[in-house]
This record gives sequence, structure tokens and C-alpha cells, in this order.
Amino acid sequence: MTRLRFATVTMAALLLVACSPPTVPDVTYYRLPPAAPPQRLQQPLSILPIEVGTFRSEGVYAEQSVLYAATPDAGALRAYHYQLWTDPPARGLQERLTNRLREAGVSTLVTDRLPASVQALRIKGRILHYERVQQAQGIVVQVAFEMRVEQDSGEPLLEQNYEVQETAANESMSATMTAFGAAVDAAFAKFQSDLVALAGGKS
Repeated sequence: MTRLRFATVTMAALLLVACSPPTVPDVTYYRLPPAAPPQRLQQPLSILPIEVGTFRSEGVYAEQSVLYAATPDAGALRAYHYQLWTDPPARGLQERLTNRLREAGVSTLVTDRLPASVQALRIKGRILHYERVQQAQGIVVQVAFEMRVEQDSGEPLLEQNYEVQETAANESMSATMTAFGAAVDAAFAKFQSDLVALAGGKS
């Protein structure tokens, strides 16, 4: 092979390498780690069934992507392109709270759906914060929910915000998921305590 031909082939190979598209990361789906079983109440709080509705999620909180804050004060949010929740948070949180209240025995029936004609206590949640934040001390998970308990008349028996921050053990996504689980369960534990107080029961 002549020197000119060798140089031409080499240049063509380099151009092909330079023009090849970058490797696309694998899409990874995350779910919260299993929750620790809550302490079971001595008796149900209510003879009425309890319905836990799908959490309201507005704007970026309605997306399936894991969200992260671009600034330490969480004033700007971005979405990971390849880091997703297995279910939208609104549905995953509904399922986790339903299971918690069911295992705690707050009522003989705790479900995520009931006919509108059935008398029940209805729990409605709204996502206020649900993001991963880089701060000076490391990765912090921030969750906040607006929780509302209604009877069939629509009159609120309880309406309260619950906010928890949890520092992750390290900067990995697995540690972030562990922190999300701990933060969500801490917020739900506070809500359950208020639910017990509302019913005049004891845990």
C-alpha cells in the first residue's frame, strides 16, 4: 500500500469514528424500596371504609422521570432523561399509602377505589415536592405532600402539609431511592398519626 493510500484510508477511518453517534445510556427504572411494616393498631379507627385516591401531580411532578434540582434551594427543577420511575409518582404514592394504612389496620377496608355511592372516608393527596437535591452536605431528597381527608359531603376533616428531607448515604441513585423511601414513609407516618388523633384512637 502506498504511503498516500495509507494516509487516505487512515483519515477515512478517523472520520468514521468521529462521526459515529455517542453511546446512548440504558434507560433505568426505579421503585421505592419495600416499606417497613407499620405498627398495627389495636382496633380500627373507623367503621367506614377508607379510599385512598391517586395523588394529584401538577406540572413536572406529573412526569415519570426522576426529578432533580439544578440549584441547592431547589428553585429550578430538571428531569433525568434515562432515570425513570416504574410508575408515575402519583400512582406509586397512592399504592404505598394504601398498603401502609391497610397493614396498620386503620379500617376493616382500605382500598384505592370505591363506588361514589358508598359512604367512606376519602383520602386525597397532592405532590408539592418530590425531587433529588444536590446540597453542600451531599444528596438530599425532598418530599412534601398536601393531605386531605373528607367525608362524602366533601367537608374536610383534615387538611395538612407534610414535608420531610432525607440525606442519602452517598451520591448513587440506589442511595437516592433508599432516601426517597425513608422520606415518604416518614411523611406518611406523620399523616397516620394525625389520622389516629382525628379519630380519637391510640396507636
